[in-house]
Amino acid sequence: MACASATPSNPLYLCIDQGGHASRALVFDSRGVLHASSLREVGVHVPQPDRLEQDPEELVASLHAVIVEAVASLGDKADRIVGAGIATQRSSIVCWDRRTGAVLSSVISWQDRRAHEWLSRLAAQGNEVKRRTGLMLSAHYGASKLRWCLDHLPAVTAARREGHLAMGPLASFLLFRLLEEKPLLADPANAARTLLWNIRTMDWDPWLLERFGVPKEPLPRCVPTHHPFGILRAKERRIPLIVATGDQSAALFSLGALQPGAAYINMGTGAFIQRAFKQVPEADGLLAGMVYFDTDRAVFVLEGTVNGAGAALQWAEQEWGLENIEAYLPEWLARAGDVPLFLNGLGGLGAPYWVAEFDSRLIGNGEPWQKAVAVAESIMFLLQVNFEIMQKFPPVPTNIVATGGLAGLDGLCQRLADLSGLPVYRPAEHEATARGTAYLLAGFPGDWPEEKPGTPFKPKQNTGLRQRYQRWRAEMQRAL
Repeated sequence: MACASATPSNPLYLCIDQGGHASRALVFDSRGVLHASSLREVGVHVPQPDRLEQDPEELVASLHAVIVEAVASLGDKADRIVGAGIATQRSSIVCWDRRTGAVLSSVISWQDRRAHEWLSRLAAQGNEVKRRTGLMLSAHYGASKLRWCLDHLPAVTAARREGHLAMGPLASFLLFRLLEEKPLLADPANAARTLLWNIRTMDWDPWLLERFGVPKEPLPRCVPTHHPFGILRAKERRIPLIVATGDQSAALFSLGALQPGAAYINMGTGAFIQRAFKQVPEADGLLAGMVYFDTDRAVFVLEGTVNGAGAALQWAEQEWGLENIEAYLPEWLARAGDVPLFLNGLGGLGAPYWVAEFDSRLIGNGEPWQKAVAVAESIMFLLQVNFEIMQKFPPVPTNIVATGGLAGLDGLCQRLADLSGLPVYRPAEHEATARGTAYLLAGFPGDWPEEKPGTPFKPKQNTGLRQRYQRWRAEMQRAL
């Protein structure tokens, strides 16, 4: 079946979301209503404490499966699909053969910090790196991972020598493998997380490439977020893929047009707080990024990152022998009383502290459930530290939008409202990344209603929580 030549009056959009623990395909209409979805969980390999990898072939196979399943479930409605978009984990990288698509490395995850010691030699250039990229000098981002592959993987070295190496963001590899044209392209949101992309020139930066020792030739060509990337095949159907972006970038748009007074928090494996601006924002300890670019608009953000959110809760399960911690957290978070403090540097301490190797620890003691609550509260405390920096930028924030899997916990959303002093809104549709991708595919429609109303959380007086937060801040300063 060829691509549709005429746009139907009620078009559908196929949204692909490749995340840390699952691949999803969801289909939305032009008003943001979900029509179909499919999910496949994907594995994670942790060969060493500071390493986290995934199998590129497993990710490709999982995406093929969910795309076919979601499209097939539509029946005849699948004829209405007019475009596809993909959102992926930012900062994760892959190396592959540009002739055949064969993988030459694992997916080295955004959570991986294997090259942090090598990266320390560039500390003197940290300010200039941040000026050019908007990012801190951190091993979470792609440059040091790409350099590690060049230095340690013989297959990568050989492919470079023979002139058929491709390397770059996970998104670029997936586009190459999923699309008929086998393009070698990178969108702004994913290219920006390599530490090699200049946020002002919107292209690979020669100075950065030289500093990191990464050649330009194997890197994808930089293109806008909205671009004719190629044709995606779902069995006999051929669907143009026209949007590529990062998962956190797409999640921002899940409710439609961005609100200047809103702070957006997405809580999954990690937690991310973002505010949107029309120009490149700058703040000590926080990141600047580009979340969307086309010929008509550019959207920048100020961002704070918490590396250990869902990942920290998984760590707590293993560390303290707790099973299915998220199932019990609603009850535990609702209990009254004091709990210990947890200094959360799991996956490396992110914004605004930026410590690659941090000894996470419990301050005080308690029953297992109290320890679990302490870990959950540490996520809120880290987000609040970042939010307090963001409050200094006009306009004054008026509300918070909370999305992602952990936003389903009422106790966390209420604590977020209590700490920030602002109302928190949790949309009913938790698949923020996919719904935001649909909004971009639909062309920024003015009418993007929620199918079901979300849940508001009004700030309350919570003296115990605020006291714990102040003690936690003091303990963090002492630990640092």
